[in-house]
Amino acid sequence: MLAASTFLAFTAFVAGYSWFRLRKENLKSRDGYFLGGRSLSGIVIAGSMLLTNLSTEHLIGMNGSAYKNGVIVMAWEVTSAFALVFGALYFIPKYLKMGLTTIPEYLEQRFDPATRSLVASLLLISFAVTLLPIVLYTGAINLESIFDISNVLGVSYKQGLWLTVVAIGAIGSVYAIFGGLKAVAISDTVNAYGLLIGGIAIPVLAFFSIGDGNLFSGVSRVYHFSPEKFNPIGSHDSILPFEVLFTGLMINQIYFWCMNQTIIQRSFGAKSLAEAQKGLLYTGLLKTLVPLIIVIPGVIGFYYFGDSLYEKQDLVYPMLVKKVLPPGFSGIFAAVVMGAVLSTFNSVLNSAATIFSIDIFQRHIDKEASDLRLVRSGKTVSVILAVTAIIVAPFIANAPEGLYQLMQQLNGIFFIPIASIMLAGFFTRKISAAGAKAALISGMLLYILSTFILKLKIHFVHIWGIEFVINMLIMYVVSYFIPNQKTNALHEGKHVTLITWKYANHFAVGLCLFAVGIYIFLAVIS
Repeated sequence: MLAASTFLAFTAFVAGYSWFRLRKENLKSRDGYFLGGRSLSGIVIAGSMLLTNLSTEHLIGMNGSAYKNGVIVMAWEVTSAFALVFGALYFIPKYLKMGLTTIPEYLEQRFDPATRSLVASLLLISFAVTLLPIVLYTGAINLESIFDISNVLGVSYKQGLWLTVVAIGAIGSVYAIFGGLKAVAISDTVNAYGLLIGGIAIPVLAFFSIGDGNLFSGVSRVYHFSPEKFNPIGSHDSILPFEVLFTGLMINQIYFWCMNQTIIQRSFGAKSLAEAQKGLLYTGLLKTLVPLIIVIPGVIGFYYFGDSLYEKQDLVYPMLVKKVLPPGFSGIFAAVVMGAVLSTFNSVLNSAATIFSIDIFQRHIDKEASDLRLVRSGKTVSVILAVTAIIVAPFIANAPEGLYQLMQQLNGIFFIPIASIMLAGFFTRKISAAGAKAALISGMLLYILSTFILKLKIHFVHIWGIEFVINMLIMYVVSYFIPNQKTNALHEGKHVTLITWKYANHFAVGLCLFAVGIYIFLAVIS
């Protein structure tokens, strides 16, 4: 009862605070609804980017993977720092100079309208069938574990999960549909820092308990129980071999942090270039600390549970939370976890609404649409996507390598082809629109064939790297026979001050050294 009360209290506080901050905002204009009025600060951008990325597919999925495979899975997080540095120093100045609202807008300027429409459509499909359902399902697992919802309601476990999926989807839709990006960003910021505090509390309390009141004794016992779990260098046959860091993983990270609409849209809403750069670099720092929340608890879970949960690894984190947190605190933490679920869910919905309204509705359905009509079209597609995700969510259970691994495999269908044409667009003028479209289609087909049909005995992240190289070759070959006809420069539509943050380079160098230092430290002690 206490857990439920604190859960409702914290959730109500976040909702009330968000309403208070939004009560005077103009949510009927295009920039007001989709970009938060281009008024976001670096702190808000960092909090929102972190929580948009960090949800229960990480808390549950990655901790489950760490329980089984050790800290090698931290590569997904720590290497993000390098991509965020790249985004802050190279990509975001260009994006803000062009005054972009969506990533597909750039693709029309660089290639042609058809490429823009194709990518926009692919992104909407990827949101509906991969990210949104997994976020809903993992969120339902966590809340079911903490509150035992199925027993409270007197229904089966599967029915309890489905009802929780519906509830999360409905609440998340309210934030995204009625509040726009700023509502998402404000609630994200509160929940993000709550998640950092609560998330770090889980391993700290566990270490105190294991060490009989001594934190360092607890750390020592967990380390000596299974020192191999702290080795950051994955072997060639592990779930994440070390060499993938230098092949497909960095391509994926650059796409995710520099080109993914759901993430980068926060920076599009910055009040200035300096604030956008602060947001990206602060996020990079937070991502290097995130393994304390989404990797170390999994290793602690191995200390507590041994290999008894190897076939149910996605239950490790919820069971650990229930074990170490007092009932009152578990309610607050559940509320923060709920906020993480809602953040990712409503962020994706908001990005989907933005892409649909700007890249599809305004260009193909109503070219003279007013700002109000654009906003309404975005809200409509948000409802459709939310319902689709709720229906699909129950079908992604029982992933053999865990839910996080499943999400990454599915993301590869869309992310690597789009990353290929984006990078080609920025770094060479030779690639034509025909080459870009050929690489998009062939890249998706190649990945589906190699990963899901032929099931090649090559790690899927290596396949990302191979696919990227093949995509580049296809683009060059097609562009040789169908050359680039565009000679005009990219448009400038800047809406904010474009003065670089004076500490950006210093922060970037320090961040990269810190990320490398984490690997060196763990390699030495293991």
